[in-house]
Amino acid sequence: QVQLRESGGGLVQAGDSLTLSCVASERTFSRYNMAWFRQVPGKERAFAATIDWSGAYTSYTDSVEGRFTISRDRGNTTYLQMNSLKAEDTGVYYCAAGRGSARLHASAYDFWGQGTQVTVSS
Repeated sequence: QVQLRESGGGLVQAGDSLTLSCVASERTFSRYNMAWFRQVPGKERAFAATIDWSGAYTSYTDSVEGRFTISRDRGNTTYLQMNSLKAEDTGVYYCAAGRGSARLHASAYDFWGQGTQVTVSS
């Protein structure tokens, strides 16, 4: 079973940048599609970005397109580079791994991290 651990969250000002990292517990993670979701209190987790198992294909939700970049290395780590942060980017960011085809939906992912808080002050 894949275990995921996120890090890199924090409190920043609008316009700043942050890079989130997600480390998987085993190398078989290379077979999984990876994604980042954001959750705010009282709402369901919302898709932010995804990268397929090969690293060749990425997708983003409209609100982060052009500002966020998802990537993965040849080891066990997936990244989310977040630039030009806005107050509405605030939330708990979760890393997810899965093999489902509907990569923009939470149902496609079987493994989740514990989340890392990102707070953007305006």
